[in-house]
Parts: sequence; C-alpha cells; structure tokens
Amino acid sequence: MGNHLIITNGTIIDGTGSPAFVGDVHISDGVITAIGPAGEPVGAVDPRATVIDATGLLVTPGWVDIHTHYDGQVTWDDLLAPTAWHGVTTLVMGNCGVGFAPVVPERRDWLIGLMEGVEDIPGTALSEGIDWDWETFPEYLDALEPRRWTMDVGTQIAHGAVRAYVMGDRGAKNEPATAEDIDRMRIIVRDALGAGALGFSTSRTIAHLAIDGEPVPGTFAAEDELFGIGSALKELGTGVFELAPAGVAGEDVLAPAKEVDWMRRLSAEMGRPVTFALIQVDSAPELWRELMDASLAATEEGADIWPQVAGRATGLLSGHHTTYSLFDAFPAYQELKAQNLSEQALYERLCDPQIRESILGWQPDDFTAGSLQQAFDRTFLLGDPPDYEPGPERSLTGIALANNTTPLNVAYDAMLTDGGRGLLYVPILNYADGNLDPVREMFLHPRAASGLADGGAHCGVICDASMPTFMLTHWTRDRTRGDRLPLEMIIKKQTQDTAALYGLTDRGTLKVGMLGDVNIIDYENLQLGSPYVTADLPAGGTRLVQGAQGYVATIKSGEITFDRGQDTGARPGQLLRGAR
Repeated sequence: MGNHLIITNGTIIDGTGSPAFVGDVHISDGVITAIGPAGEPVGAVDPRATVIDATGLLVTPGWVDIHTHYDGQVTWDDLLAPTAWHGVTTLVMGNCGVGFAPVVPERRDWLIGLMEGVEDIPGTALSEGIDWDWETFPEYLDALEPRRWTMDVGTQIAHGAVRAYVMGDRGAKNEPATAEDIDRMRIIVRDALGAGALGFSTSRTIAHLAIDGEPVPGTFAAEDELFGIGSALKELGTGVFELAPAGVAGEDVLAPAKEVDWMRRLSAEMGRPVTFALIQVDSAPELWRELMDASLAATEEGADIWPQVAGRATGLLSGHHTTYSLFDAFPAYQELKAQNLSEQALYERLCDPQIRESILGWQPDDFTAGSLQQAFDRTFLLGDPPDYEPGPERSLTGIALANNTTPLNVAYDAMLTDGGRGLLYVPILNYADGNLDPVREMFLHPRAASGLADGGAHCGVICDASMPTFMLTHWTRDRTRGDRLPLEMIIKKQTQDTAALYGLTDRGTLKVGMLGDVNIIDYENLQLGSPYVTADLPAGGTRLVQGAQGYVATIKSGEITFDRGQDTGARPGQLLRGAR
C-alpha cells in the first residue's frame, strides 16, 4: 500500500525562482502528483492520505547540500546530523580529494589520517565506526546500498584515495605520476562513475594536510594527470569535477588565476562541469571578483565552471572544549588543559580567582602581544542566537572599550558562560571587509553555486552545516548591516541549482513528477540555535553541532523525517547511483 500526503494552503516557493503562491501539494508513493492553488480540484483524493495544514507556513523543496564529508559517518549513522536538522533531503560527499575508497587493507589507517588531518574528524571515531567491507569504489557503493538514512546520499571518488591505491607511497608523497599511473587512475575513476559516483574530487591547496603533515595526494598533480583522469568523465558523459584549488585559503594569491585557466580548458575538453571552492581572503580581498568573472567568460569557450561559495564567513569557534582556544598560547592555561579534567572540574578550576589570575597575568613578548591585539579585534561574542555578521562593537576590543575592561577579561567571562561551554567567533575567510557584502555579491553572480557547508567535517573548530538555514534567516529576513537577498532566489540556489549541477534533475523543485522532498517552515520563527560540543561519535569522539527551530516538517520522498524538529524514525533516504 502506497503512502499519500497532502500539504494544504501553504505559501509555496517551488525552487524555480518563481514568485510564491498559496497552494496545495499532493504526494503519492514518494512523488509529487499534483500541485496548484489552494483548494483547486486535483482529481480523486485518497481518503487515507495524511493531511498537513500549512496555513501561514512556507512550503519549499528539500535542500540539496553538495559539499559534505560524511564519507565515514554514513557507514554507522543513519541520522546524519547536524545536516539533517537543517532541512537537507539530499547530500553529496566525497569532496576535496578525501574519501575511503578505493583502499587496500594496509592503507586504511592512512586514509583515516588523511581525513583526520584535512577535515578535523577524530581518527579514533573513524577507526571504531567504519567497518571496512570494501576495497574498490564500486564495492564501497555496494556496502552503502542496503543502508537507509534521513536523506539521500550521493558521493564522489576522491583523488587522494585513488592516487594512493594506484601509486602507493609514491602517490601518498605526491611524486609525479607516470603515464601508466594516470591510465590506471583513469580506469578506476571511470569504473566508479559507471557504478554510480556523482563525480571526482581533488585538493590542490597546501592548507589541506594529512595528520602526518604531508599535503593531500594530488596537491601538485600536473596537467597530464588532471586531464587524464578528467577523460573518464568525458568518456562516460557524466560526473562533476570538484576541487579545492591552490590558493583557496589565501596561501598564494597568484595561484587561483592559474587554476581557473586549466579548469576552463579541462571543462571544455571534458564537456563536464567543474566546481571549485571560492572564498574571499584577507591577502587579496578583491580576487574573488576576477575568478568569478573568469568563470563566466569561460562559458564562451564551451566550459561549464561553477565557483562554489559559502553563505557566511568561515569562522573558528573558540571554547574550552573545542580544538582551538584563544587562550592556547597562555602557559597556565596549557598546564590546566594538560590535566585532562572532566568538564565540571575544568569549569570549577577556571572559576577559581587564583587560576584566573595565573592565566590572565601572563606577560607575552612584544610580537605575541601584537598578535593577540589583532586577534582581539577579529574575535567576537557569538551570542544566542548566534550573530554571524557582527560589527566591531561586538569584538573583544569593542566590548572592552565600552565596559572599561580588557579584551582578555571579556573573553574569559564569555567562555565561562553556560558552565564553561561559551563560544567566541573568529571569522577568518569571507570577512576581509568586516562584513558579508562580498558574499552577497557572490550569490548574485550568475556562476555562483551554493555550497561549502562542510557537514560532518571540522568537528572541533567549525560548525557550518547549518548554512542552509542561515541562508533564509540571515540573508532573506534578518540582515541589518547591508542589503538582503530575495527569498525565492535563495531557495532556488540551494534546491534546483545545486541539484542540477550534479545532474539530480528528479528533485529540487516542487513540480509534478518530482520527488516528494519538502520542507514546511515557520519562516517568521525560523531560528538557528547556538553551536555546542557533544561527545556522540564512536570511541567517545567529540564534535560541534547546531540545531534550529522553525522546521515544522521535513519530508523525504513523501515520508516525514522530522516533525517540529523531532526525529520521527523514518529513514527513506537511499544511496544515489549516478545522475538522474
């Protein structure tokens, strides 16, 4: 017996960019069967259908998040939080050249170290959580096939794993690939695409290092290797080529333009899309414009290049239980943390006036003092609800001046809140001008793809999986430090557009025949919660997570997976094998 769901009288924004209208959506057996103005006859209605009254609520497609790193977590976790808490009904993983297939048994721990180093996912959690039921990439997909999640899962084959599998230590150490190596990599990527990989990913930034300090395999790959692997996408006429380019984190301001040059030639040669991470960097705050315009100009040459942009700054979170703390350089703080105290014991010690004085009384050298002062100017109180576009008045320096105290006192007090779980916010990318105006311009560019939420990654220092929710709350409703963005455009950016980039044309819009992937949202009350640290990974691993209020229902293939933020236990999500 099929399932039937009717959503009535909702304010429908269908993902195409068209204006909102009040109407009804009918879903049967996981597919949208009718949609139209509220109350309009649509044929026979199954009396057993579940009816949801969406009066006064937004009805949108489910979000399609194309930049996550759940490659290990999908093997043990069917929830996939925190991404699942933010209306996402489809995710793509295997980004940035790191993944877990193909792999020979003796390389498993090395791949874990690669993922741990690049994406800050605890290696102990990966070691305990992953059951290695595969060697080849098709076998990895076969291992995922029987699993079910709250959302559909698609993946890409990662350059780091492929290079190490083919070349062994030579590949791991970034030695040049021979013609034979390249041909073997091409065949492996071709077979992965044939089995259902959505694309191929690589990383070329020296900011991405394995846990042993080595750059990700493929960081220095020559064009013959990149184009040789890309020929597999051309041969099958499918797949996306995704990368973190050289210079993406500002480590080299000359490299990005050179990267776009070969990307445009590769895309034109393959006849396939290339998408790359694009972030504003302090060292060249206007470079992003050049790269976006070059991507647009490349379309005249037959290329299909999509700079992938984030909706907010990449921001470190500083706390007593995060990977990074503002007080890491303070000797007395180092001594205290080295005792590995329980959360409660650490809080009690930090509240001790003598301990406080021992930490804050440190006298750094002139260079360190100058560095700290710069940090005070760029470190902000996060707040609850969190403020991701804070003005200078919310910096440690600004608050200290307003309250006749020191930035260190402000930071110490803030991190002691909530039983010692308080967090500070340190935007390091996309914030060169002290606001998000460049981000707004990026999203208005015709080649911008919405991404970089990094769900599942950077467990101890960054928590951006909430990006899809932030796109609505901040950019379409709450922003006060500049112009906002149209609601219909933002919804299209993270539904139809992201789905289309990866060839997932059976979702992303509310149209008859499309998958019944839907969010029902109390838009006026949609609100991000504060991020927090929890120890719920295998082996007691910790991670930052962040929830939201205002999702009345998230529906995947016609099944309600979250009802007013509560997990219903439904697991309709499946492995995606290839474009559709």
